[in-house]
Amino acid sequence: MGWHLLTGYLVICNLAAWAAFGIDKRRARKGKWRIAERTLFLLALMGGSVGALAGMYMFHHKTLKKKFSIGIPVILLAQLLAIGLFLWAARP
Repeated sequence: MGWHLLTGYLVICNLAAWAAFGIDKRRARKGKWRIAERTLFLLALMGGSVGALAGMYMFHHKTLKKKFSIGIPVILLAQLLAIGLFLWAARP
């Protein structure tokens, strides 16, 4: 049951991050109110790093900003490392 909750949580986080990058790009083009960069990073940190990275490149958004082009992949790598360490420590 725990894996189902974790999987659902990660799917929601990644969809939210992906959508946020798309929405922010659309708002940027229209000159409207934008989503804060802090919020975009928070969505990635909460488990949506894959969605954030996909959104960055799918919507061509924030890819020229070093803090995003480096920061989001670093978050993803840290999360993958944490998962790997957790699985390694939990092995029988």
